[in-house]
Amino acid sequence: MQVINRNSQISYTPVLRGLHAHEATLNLLENSEDRSVFLLFVPAAFTHQSLQFSFKFKAINVKGSWSSNAILDKRFRTDWEMPQVEASISVNAPIISLFGHQDENLLTVGCSDAVHLLKMELALREEDNHFYCNLKFFESKIAEGDYSTKIVIDKTKNNFSQIIQKAANWVLSENEIINEIPPALANVPLYSTWYSFHQNLLEEELLEECKIAKTLGYDLIIIDDGWQTLDSGRGYDFTGDWEPDRFKDVKTFVKDVHATGMAIMFWFSVPFCGKKSKAYQRFRGKFLTENHHWAPVFDPRFPEVREYLVNIYCKALSEWNIDGFKLDFIDDFMIYPETELKKLEGRDTLSVSEGTNRLINEISSSLKAIKADTLIEFRQKYISPSLHKLGNMFRAFDCPNDSLMNRIRTTDVKLIAGNAAVHSDMITWHKEEPLEVAALQFTSIMFSVLQLSVRLRDRSGEEIQMIRFFTNYWRAHKSIFVHGSFIAC
Repeated sequence: MQVINRNSQISYTPVLRGLHAHEATLNLLENSEDRSVFLLFVPAAFTHQSLQFSFKFKAINVKGSWSSNAILDKRFRTDWEMPQVEASISVNAPIISLFGHQDENLLTVGCSDAVHLLKMELALREEDNHFYCNLKFFESKIAEGDYSTKIVIDKTKNNFSQIIQKAANWVLSENEIINEIPPALANVPLYSTWYSFHQNLLEEELLEECKIAKTLGYDLIIIDDGWQTLDSGRGYDFTGDWEPDRFKDVKTFVKDVHATGMAIMFWFSVPFCGKKSKAYQRFRGKFLTENHHWAPVFDPRFPEVREYLVNIYCKALSEWNIDGFKLDFIDDFMIYPETELKKLEGRDTLSVSEGTNRLINEISSSLKAIKADTLIEFRQKYISPSLHKLGNMFRAFDCPNDSLMNRIRTTDVKLIAGNAAVHSDMITWHKEEPLEVAALQFTSIMFSVLQLSVRLRDRSGEEIQMIRFFTNYWRAHKSIFVHGSFIAC
């Protein structure tokens, strides 16, 4: 195996390292001056031993590094720091990149395995001024059977964000995920109740907000946390049963929202099963942990756990006639110190990533069988390409009232989202904020789908006029903002 290195900073061909590295095979599938693709194969008997794919890269003209979890910290790392990114189905994307002083791509590395845990780093070693690329496999329990994945190395000297988008689309393709345009409602300005109401949800006030929001150009509302409990303590003790305690008749409420001209989604925290719920007693012993600081975490490796969760969402979709779901906290499906990893005992896999993957697949097939264009929102950092099997809306992580952070987080999501709808975090600001400063909440994220979360009935006429102006401007140029080519600098 030989890699073309003409005019390249790569110092030698990638190698495998580890106790049983000699049992694995690494084949070169594609090779050009700018791009190489490898196929890694590991027999089942050796997928429980750490394996490392490695090469080094001369530290010339390197300005910074990009990964889906870097946020403001776009500096490059050194080899005595923690791995730069950990990616799996429940967190981040298996892509990492170095860029130069003209924002040109120097090196982008991607892996087609977007399900199992992968640790990635492009780290500077001060002793020789080289970057060492390491992809670390099998750091946690892997799925049973032989393992294979592809690795791409791209040195094309275009803008780094273009190469990251190309790598993300490659991962989607390798996972046989159709990179299709999402349902129309995924790309409309929406109103969220979280920052404006938190858990204090009142039907009459929500309907009033819907009526105002609709006149401003908002066609969708997300009913966030609080609908499932009368407790307003910002905790998750009552999650797990998902009974609409806040509403006298949830079906009537949904019908009334639809009557305003708005579609409606409901929030669910997928992994959590609060200790004050009936579900907690039913599923004792079927949690990844009971020591999470918010609530016990369901173990998706149990078929009955997956069936229970799928049935909850199917019931809400078919009986309440809602339009979609905000499925939250997927990243809490992870290995905890007390997670059982050696005994099946009713589980159908020992891999938490594989159990999560099965849950996502089962939710997807079940909901699409009821309503093909069901809306599903996932939030950064659960933006793995594998989640595109279910999700069609991907939102920036919570950054209330922070226009700069919203801009950066939304950019990072947009680079790896393919054709899925990319949403800003919910826009919010203090009522006494100067209008031109409040407007930054809009101008910073016009390249994404707008999410708004302020109590409209309490806002001044000038604020309402500003909201209407920017929302109308976005809607007028939606085809450019949503579907135009996108370059990050």
